[in-house]
Amino acid sequence: MTAVVRILLRRIALLVPLLLGIVLFVFLVMRFSDVDPASAFFQGANPTPQQLHDFRERSGLLDPLPVRYVHFVADLLHGDLGTSALTRAPVVDQVTTALPLTLQLTFLGLGIAVVLALAGGVTAAVWRDRAPDQVIRVVSLVGVAAPGFWLALLMIQYLAVDRGWFPTGGYVNPADSPTGWLRTMALPAFALSLPVAAQLVRIVRTSVVEELDKDYVRTAIGSGLPPLVVVGRNVLRNALVNPLTVLGLRVGYLLGGAVVIETIFSLPGMGKLMIDAVQNGDPAVVQGVVLTTATGFVVVNLVIDILYLLVNPRLRAV
Repeated sequence: MTAVVRILLRRIALLVPLLLGIVLFVFLVMRFSDVDPASAFFQGANPTPQQLHDFRERSGLLDPLPVRYVHFVADLLHGDLGTSALTRAPVVDQVTTALPLTLQLTFLGLGIAVVLALAGGVTAAVWRDRAPDQVIRVVSLVGVAAPGFWLALLMIQYLAVDRGWFPTGGYVNPADSPTGWLRTMALPAFALSLPVAAQLVRIVRTSVVEELDKDYVRTAIGSGLPPLVVVGRNVLRNALVNPLTVLGLRVGYLLGGAVVIETIFSLPGMGKLMIDAVQNGDPAVVQGVVLTTATGFVVVNLVIDILYLLVNPRLRAV
């Protein structure tokens, strides 16, 4: 068995207790919250105490907590996230409908952040302590300090309302109109990605500067290789290890930030689904969205670990 396979199996094995811990945490938080599933189910009506008791008995809410947790995990393994108290529809159907949009927004924002970070970080490193470096460092500092929701509101005002270049909100399915989809997703994706890009720019710059100061770079350039070839083939490969660490953590920010951004731009994704569920007192939907988002964060970090193995050959020797 190769070192790569051993490391991957070790990472995957760690996912099981981590996911069980997430499930336990969400289960306990929801069970000890002030929201009563029985009252939420009958919201808008005046149920009798007997009706509330019958519902709790049918739903297993009167069982001991360990028994309820076992049933909860068993339902999750069968793909059952519960039933919405508001729509009486399975939560998994609502999550399945909203999740693709959130993934589109998250990965579009991630792609924009990576491109901006690589372009800005490498440019700042190559031109360090000169005008391009100073400008990029100031812009990145402003980007780190600027909240995503504030950027979203500015974009709506100046690019959508004043100039009409983009819609102020809404969503167009890419299957119906790729151009319309891009126009509706452009502002949300940029608003979501800019704070992440600003953080990554600084880390990419630092990593590339450290690599540029190493002997092998001076030797390669001195032997006649073009600097662009050395940077693109060797420096970037070695310098991307540290940014990948931060990138894995920032994906969690992108998933969380999508809650606010989707609400601002009226995008029917996971964020808006959770906000509506909180406002309407629908605990099953809140629980389903949190579990799905947390699981997605864990899976993405596993993918980052795999990229680590591809980028850093030293890890493959462990």
